Amino acid sequence: QVQLMESGGNLVQPGGSLRLSCAASKNTFSINAMGWYRQAPGKQRELVAAISSGGRTNYADSVKGRFTISRDNAKNTVYLQTNSLKPEDTAVYYCNAISGGINYWGQGTQVTVSS
Repeated sequence: QVQLMESGGNLVQPGGSLRLSCAASKNTFSINAMGWYRQAPGKQRELVAAISSGGRTNYADSVKGRFTISRDNAKNTVYLQTNSLKPEDTAVYYCNAISGGINYWGQGTQVTVSS
């Protein structure tokens, strides 16, 4: 079983930056893939960015060039660096991990982009 704990969400002005962190209870070497999803009020949860165990990344078109996902296996942590934030990035951001064919989710961290 994998437990995930997100942190780093906050209120930020448009154009600002945040770094979200996701700490895993299990050695991330044994986790196949990790990612960040987000869910805005009244909308479905959507993939923001993902990173494979080999370091391959993919991003939603809406965040390409602005967000960067990375993982530090020594710290069992995945990061999402968010830059040039827009009001439409406002959402609860969830960390996801796939291990042994099972999807695990964190409880989420709120990102609010507003002036």
